[in-house]
Amino acid sequence: MWYAVRMTRSLFSKFALLTAAAFAQVSIQGTTQPASQTPIASQGQRPAVAETTNTDIYYRLAPDALPQDGVPQGEIRGPFTLPSQAYPGTRHTYWVYVPAQYDPAVPASLMIYNDGQAFKAPEGDVRAPVVMDNLIYRREIPVMIGVFINPGRRPDQPEPTPSNWGDRDTNRPTEYNTLDDKYARVIVDELLPVLDKEYHISKDPERHGIGGSSSGAIAAFTVAWELPDQFRKVLSNVGSFTNIRGGNAYPDIILKSPKKPLRVFLVDGRNDNRGLRADGTYDQTRDWFYQNVRMQQALTEKGYDVNYTWGIQRHGQKMLQTVFPDMMRWLWRDQPVSTDVHDMVERSFNAPKKK
Repeated sequence: MWYAVRMTRSLFSKFALLTAAAFAQVSIQGTTQPASQTPIASQGQRPAVAETTNTDIYYRLAPDALPQDGVPQGEIRGPFTLPSQAYPGTRHTYWVYVPAQYDPAVPASLMIYNDGQAFKAPEGDVRAPVVMDNLIYRREIPVMIGVFINPGRRPDQPEPTPSNWGDRDTNRPTEYNTLDDKYARVIVDELLPVLDKEYHISKDPERHGIGGSSSGAIAAFTVAWELPDQFRKVLSNVGSFTNIRGGNAYPDIILKSPKKPLRVFLVDGRNDNRGLRADGTYDQTRDWFYQNVRMQQALTEKGYDVNYTWGIQRHGQKMLQTVFPDMMRWLWRDQPVSTDVHDMVERSFNAPKKK
């Protein structure tokens, strides 16, 4: 039996026909187990996927990642620069998404995206501002401020771009992969005070979310893990819970620590970086998919509010084209809801307030 995939019916129906043939070629076989047991890395010999196979080809942009007629568009403000005290000599570039429905008199929720340029890119795989426009308008997520923040860099280093946003040119590997509270302090002590001067953001940590991909995903989890009194929603795609700087220790840390009030959605693919070296040796601590399954199992055993979707994507954001809107719906599903049959405001689209 393949690793269990928890999906809503709507999400599964999008995948089933498109990926059935590709699933048949997956070279990893196993079963879902309690977190106290390690995931089964392999059982017997199965044909390996050909190196030329692109298992990302069937992921397509969800309708909610495309602009829709009649949906008011939010505003992207920036770029702004944030000098860092936590990492002296570096600065963070960020942009702010302000939804059309934002009312300064009403506290808004907050969603922060690490590697911000990749999450906001108009032609990228996620297109978070467009998704937020569509979901806010239909009242499927609350009105929220979105912040797209890049990793810190020195003045002599280039700004990350959609084609170059790895660990080569910035402070990203130190900030994102280290298991300490320094990057959390960038977000809480340096970024939030600046945002609070400009926007009316709720102080309720249940209304604060943070997400990212790869090293940006483990960084998002670390922010919430270190400061759950500030952030409680985590969106993780192909998270680097691997031994880059000891991130593979998180499942054991989770099991040994008191439960924290976090909600986590994990996404990964069976064709992520799998820890196989060119000489054929295998490093389990550098197997992204294996370590993400361990995270899911540890969070589940500990009783966390956790959801997950395992696909066949490689290391990247292609699967987010399809699943990102559903991740946002699930993470933000607890917004207040009116059941009053006469409440025609709540039964209508969330239109901008008339000025």
